[in-house]
Amino acid sequence: MVLLVTTGRIALAAALLTMSACSGGSGGGNSSGEAKGGRGGAQRTPTVGFVVVQPTTAAIPTELAGRTSAYESSDVRPQVSGIIRKRLFTEGSLVRAGQPLYQIDPRLYRAAANEAQANLQSARANAEATRILAQRYKPLADAEAISRQDYTNAVASSRQAQASVAQTGAALETARITLKFTTVPAPIGGRIGRSLFTVGALVSATQADPLAQIQRLDPMFVDIQQSSADMLTLRRSLGRDGIVATRAVVRLKLEDGSDYGQTGAVEFSEALVNLETGTVTLRARFPNAQGILLPGMFVRATFSQALNTRAFLVPQQAVSRDPKGAAMVMVVGPGDKAVQKTIRADRAQGAFWVVTQGLNPGDRIITQGLAQLKPGQQIKPVAANSPQRTDPPTKKQGAEKQAGGG
Repeated sequence: MVLLVTTGRIALAAALLTMSACSGGSGGGNSSGEAKGGRGGAQRTPTVGFVVVQPTTAAIPTELAGRTSAYESSDVRPQVSGIIRKRLFTEGSLVRAGQPLYQIDPRLYRAAANEAQANLQSARANAEATRILAQRYKPLADAEAISRQDYTNAVASSRQAQASVAQTGAALETARITLKFTTVPAPIGGRIGRSLFTVGALVSATQADPLAQIQRLDPMFVDIQQSSADMLTLRRSLGRDGIVATRAVVRLKLEDGSDYGQTGAVEFSEALVNLETGTVTLRARFPNAQGILLPGMFVRATFSQALNTRAFLVPQQAVSRDPKGAAMVMVVGPGDKAVQKTIRADRAQGAFWVVTQGLNPGDRIITQGLAQLKPGQQIKPVAANSPQRTDPPTKKQGAEKQAGGG
């Protein structure tokens, strides 16, 4: 009996100790939580990364439609009439300037040249005879053995004969040139197309259709159409707000959407406006050694006709837009406070927005830490992408860490 009472008292004392420990632990936990909550509730100054912007030069790009055309193009036409006897080229091949392409029947023209040669020989013989006669008459006229009129007539006949020699010589030269025209040469070097006339066809110098066409495809021209209103706006803007003219380097986008690997340059701009389309033609020249560009292809040309020397390049992640589409950035203001600025950013250039209004040289644009940032908020600015500095632990921190681990 005594043993049972003693055992009950011991169990009761153990239960009271357990309740007391639990009550003390719970109180301590609340105290620690309040302290922790107090520390977490304190607002800390956010750290933001910034970049300093300065005015720079940015191109003002333009994208326009264009059409390719051959650098040189020439029709192969006959200059005499006759039957084609031979075709001396392969269709679609490269030909050089002066290369024979067609042979027209030359027999009639060779006969005409031979006739002109004979006429020249006759005229020379007559001229020699009249010259000798005039020389013989001279001493006779001086001795008054013949009349002066007979001598004058002999001299005139000699001169007429000399003129006849010149005339027949010119006729012979014409006949020879005409005979050469029976061989039709290539007027320019380039790639020749299909032959529009076959062997045996009758051709003439006055026909409307050419025998074939030759085009020089390296380099190539691209004719770009720009509206006269856009060109007028560009010319008025030159010299204002830092806009200056530049020599345009042109890039092409082909019909399949791919980029043409070579760049070209604008050669000239026409000095008239097309009455039907209201556009001005700009002509650019491109290398075409691979033969990718063919005459008549439609392309998109991108180039810069002017430069803005007062533009700012701002990283794209730093620019946001309001519901109306206005562009804005956050900058580091006086007293290290965030300041919101409205800017004009109409176009992108690579990873940057080209800003033309709203910024000043030396502005510190916030590019990192923008998620919860508000205008007027106190901030801690550091250079963007700067490495984080980690100091080694002090002796006291090392000793506390070891004690806690023990």
